[in-house]
Amino acid sequence: MTSVDTQLGRRPGFTDGILPAACPSRTVLDHVTSKWGVLVLLALSDGTHRWGELRRVVQGISEKMLAQTLRTLEEDGLVVRVAHPEIPPRVEYSLSDRGRDLNEHLMPLMAWIDHNASEILGR
Repeated sequence: MTSVDTQLGRRPGFTDGILPAACPSRTVLDHVTSKWGVLVLLALSDGTHRWGELRRVVQGISEKMLAQTLRTLEEDGLVVRVAHPEIPPRVEYSLSDRGRDLNEHLMPLMAWIDHNASEILGR
């Protein structure tokens, strides 16, 4: 691999490079690493949750942002939404197979962040 390849965003293991603005990987990266995306994915890593449970677990997220984040992650195939035909309505969210696979890669990153956050922030 040449330095030109590196400058164009091509990295070993990445087919088309992830740094070019037109790379579709960047859209997925934006969805996953949005302010709330990672937190919602991590909240779902321990199993199925209902709306209210997610609001309590992911502290600080507004109803609008939770709805938007869940919708985006569902459209990306990372989250599964199941609406049970009951009264009152019951909707549950869980990780898809792809979402669980992604979480296996997110967990080491989150562990690293948790381990180093205090030092990085100077606390």
